[in-house]
Amino acid sequence: MPVTTTSAAIHITPVVLKTFYKHAKRKGQKLKDGDASEQATDDILFDESFHITKSFIELGTRNTIESLQHFTNTHVPAPYWAAVSPVCIPLSSCNKAADLLIQWFEPEELKHVVGGERWWQIRGLDGIDAEWITEREYLDNTKPSAGMKLSVTDQELLRMEHLDTVMLYVHGGGYSWGSVNTHRYQIIRYARKFKGRAFAVNYRKAPQYPWPCPIQDVLAAYFYLTSPPSDALHKPVPPSKIVFAGDSAGGGLCLSVLTVLRDMGYELPAGAVLISPWVDLTHSFPSVMKNTATDIIPPHGFIHKPSPTWPIECVPKEGRARVFPTQTNPPPKPGHADTLQPSSEKANEQLTERLVAGKQEGRLAHAQELQEEDVKDQANMLNGDQDVTAEDQISVDVSSSGVSNVSVDSKQGDKTPGFESIDLWEPKPPKVLMKNPNDQPLEIHSQIQLYATNEQLTHPLVSPILQASLGGLCPLYIIAGDGEVLRDEIIYLAHKAANPQKYPTRKGVSQGSQRQRENAEKFQTPTRVHLQVFDEMCHVLTVFIFTEGARYAYRSIAEFVKHVTHHSTEHLKQNPFPELHRPPSQITDPPGSDEECDHHSLNISKVIKAKRPKIRRPKPDHENSARSDIQLYRQNEEKAKDEVKNDDVQFMPEDTHHTSDDNQRVHDIPLVSMIRERVDIFGQVRVMEDEDEIPCLRIPIGELGLIKEEPVRRWLGGQEEWDKIYHHSAVKAERKREHYKKKAENLIQKARKNGLTLDQEVDNNTGSGSVSISATLSRTSVGEVESERRWGPFDLEGEKPPESAIAGRRDTREAVALIKKSIFHSAPVTHKTVPNIPTSVAIGAAFDSADHPFKPPKQSASEEQSYAHALHGLKIWQSLISYFMKKSSKKAELGKRQAIETLHTASDKVTGSPSRT
Repeated sequence: MPVTTTSAAIHITPVVLKTFYKHAKRKGQKLKDGDASEQATDDILFDESFHITKSFIELGTRNTIESLQHFTNTHVPAPYWAAVSPVCIPLSSCNKAADLLIQWFEPEELKHVVGGERWWQIRGLDGIDAEWITEREYLDNTKPSAGMKLSVTDQELLRMEHLDTVMLYVHGGGYSWGSVNTHRYQIIRYARKFKGRAFAVNYRKAPQYPWPCPIQDVLAAYFYLTSPPSDALHKPVPPSKIVFAGDSAGGGLCLSVLTVLRDMGYELPAGAVLISPWVDLTHSFPSVMKNTATDIIPPHGFIHKPSPTWPIECVPKEGRARVFPTQTNPPPKPGHADTLQPSSEKANEQLTERLVAGKQEGRLAHAQELQEEDVKDQANMLNGDQDVTAEDQISVDVSSSGVSNVSVDSKQGDKTPGFESIDLWEPKPPKVLMKNPNDQPLEIHSQIQLYATNEQLTHPLVSPILQASLGGLCPLYIIAGDGEVLRDEIIYLAHKAANPQKYPTRKGVSQGSQRQRENAEKFQTPTRVHLQVFDEMCHVLTVFIFTEGARYAYRSIAEFVKHVTHHSTEHLKQNPFPELHRPPSQITDPPGSDEECDHHSLNISKVIKAKRPKIRRPKPDHENSARSDIQLYRQNEEKAKDEVKNDDVQFMPEDTHHTSDDNQRVHDIPLVSMIRERVDIFGQVRVMEDEDEIPCLRIPIGELGLIKEEPVRRWLGGQEEWDKIYHHSAVKAERKREHYKKKAENLIQKARKNGLTLDQEVDNNTGSGSVSISATLSRTSVGEVESERRWGPFDLEGEKPPESAIAGRRDTREAVALIKKSIFHSAPVTHKTVPNIPTSVAIGAAFDSADHPFKPPKQSASEEQSYAHALHGLKIWQSLISYFMKKSSKKAELGKRQAIETLHTASDKVTGSPSRT
């Protein structure tokens, strides 16, 4: 059964009951023992929500990635009190982002690391789905001009224009699922708190659109804000009024985009909020193994029930294991993935080995087939006792590969007749760093992350923790849960950004990149960072909005957004931290907001607690559970100032001090570069321990970004269990792939017969590509050639897209839908004709729920939103929240009036005044 509202309810209901029973039993035992300690799970709402969320994500792994994407990208209407205006970021903005990335990568890296410059620009939609979001009560009452005929949502978009502060929000979901719909309620809450508007982007997701597709989309969203196309309704938003924000994968994307903008000299946004950012996809930090029980992330990672889309090998070929002891010596060394961009010498050396290995079968052997008789253990490999050598000259005949009489001379580089040896380079399977150095390293033969290939995991734009420098960025507010698996990499990230010289990247990462070598020297100015680690909280603690820690986090994020967007750049160079601003900024919430709801719910909690048997316990200052998030923030604001007085913060180096004519300079505490804090379960901060006392900051630099034994074995255990449980599904998925391959071939053949002609074919036949688009369109065709759509699925000659990328596939339903749309509906400029839809194709589409006889077929849920025909789980969740918020708001207002009347009555009795009505 796929992920649906029904299957989720069936899966989660036993979890709810089991958690309730265990919670009551645990609380009863604590009461009996007189245990006065308090934990986050003492709150029944948090306890239940934690296990429900964990259970739902686990359900996702027991289903196909397509079904999880479909469920979490189902459109859900916004609540009545929010103004939401959907827009489509056009292809022109996407192209601008692509041009910047192409320039950032440079030709060789594009070819060998990314796999080309075309495949990741291919998309099914005519742009990127996005939404403008704010509180309805913030809308301007000014009506549009009488001559403008606009929809209601467009009118609301224009009525948001006076809100100058914009949060560009990038949602999380493991780079592979989730959407604006799953995060809309959180985003609305942010907009309400900082009294501005948010812009949420529904970027393309892996495995259909792997790295760097999401980076291009987030860049496009930024350019759409700062330099909108002429037909956009909104005015350009200055970078100084934009704050990036993202959770989990979204936080990692925000950081990667910031480094690209920094490297290319573009103006950065005013700041960035990173909530549990996922920044190390190699899983090289200890908390990935230690914190599994206290986090919502599945213990085996994001594995899924086999489908045509994922995993790449549903059934391992020839019964081969996914991970087994290595058969070759370095390269690569244990713990390292082999390079995608080798030197000519190394590429030529491997080609020699492959020619020798494949000589007997008359074909070119694959790198993963290479074996050696004397394979060393890890210690000897790392010590370099074994050097792979090639014969000086080997001549073989390889007829089946299309290459004959190939002569390779290792002393002459890659001057090989017929091809460049680097073009035939295949990275050897990554070797795993073993705990016991005397063990023979394992090697991985399956892709372990949906977002990027194994060889790409150490790229600085995939795992930003491996950037040569994270200095010179805009101010960062970074939060993490102490119980989450990503805790260590987040703490390390914050310190690396604030101390570029103290936390460099290992040489193995930067040596192969000229840009990274330059960045290590170029960006040494510390990035201003506020790091907060929340006790007992799991991944993305802001999901649990009813906890005191989360309420404080929302308030603190809002004050950070307001501070960095309301002050000048020069002022922020001195103080980007709102907690240190003098005089303190004004904080207010609109009537009927969740501030009142929070206050009221806490009062109810206090009354309930008062009815229980009293337990003697020390009463710290956080015992008053009725305080609001504003009160919490004010208390923590004073503590931050005390931290400065006590030298518990990090200051900027003297050579980075700035002078400013800003009138407010004298009011601020100057030149603090990093605030490091922990936050307890009551939302109160304390100073974080010294760096020397934090284990993850003492990890040797050479071990970061290495693929290690423990995480690999844990992933392998889950994947092998799935291979057994879902073997029938895997075999069925393989058959489906063959079915879709034939369907794609049949579709292309029919399109050819109906006149499909490609640009390169015209060039080859006539020697000219000057045929005009308008002259070659079929008059009765339903589609058109789009001038801004650069590439399509037929434009990948010379490209090597990742195996999961939809652009290079023909064996999934989504790939066939992309091909069909590219041929008959939204053709790229490389198509000279848009043929008619054949009758047989139209008839077949009529019987396909995901297709249409004359309209574009439904595109992948990794890109396009779905629309539920019945009540959807996300809508149920949002409706319940809206209902309780509305009821609580009314009760809070009623309680306030009753309290005022009571006070008046008491005052009248004391003074003898007549009672008031």
